[in-house]
Amino acid sequence: MKKIIVLLLAIISFQGFSQEKKAKIEFKQTEIDYGTINKNADGTRVFEFTNTGDAPLIINRVKSSCGCTVPSKPSQPIMPGKSDKIVVRYNTHRAGPFRKTITVYSNATNNVVILKIKGKVVDPNAVNLHRKTGSPVIQSNR
Repeated sequence: MKKIIVLLLAIISFQGFSQEKKAKIEFKQTEIDYGTINKNADGTRVFEFTNTGDAPLIINRVKSSCGCTVPSKPSQPIMPGKSDKIVVRYNTHRAGPFRKTITVYSNATNNVVILKIKGKVVDPNAVNLHRKTGSPVIQSNR
């Protein structure tokens, strides 16, 4: 009987040690829509997240789909239950629509997360003759 109790205690202890603790990253939102913004406006936006796991979260790398989008990541581990942010700066020097992705690599159970930004940059100094005059740009005298 004594051997059975010792064996059961050993099995229970082993199961307790075999449960590995993991970090889990949960973002408040995974897509930010800039809407319509002016050329050369502030293109900085923030993706907030929380470590909902039971181990420290380490953001290994954050990569953007092009050089016009610069992300920055936390340098320290994020403890379980704590929150932090990934800051993304889109370069608004060129007018036109945009869609970009930011890939977040971490030690979390969901170790790769794709974030998205989109919007449209407009140049308020661009002249639209049709809109200003209310008539076509080319007129005929017939």
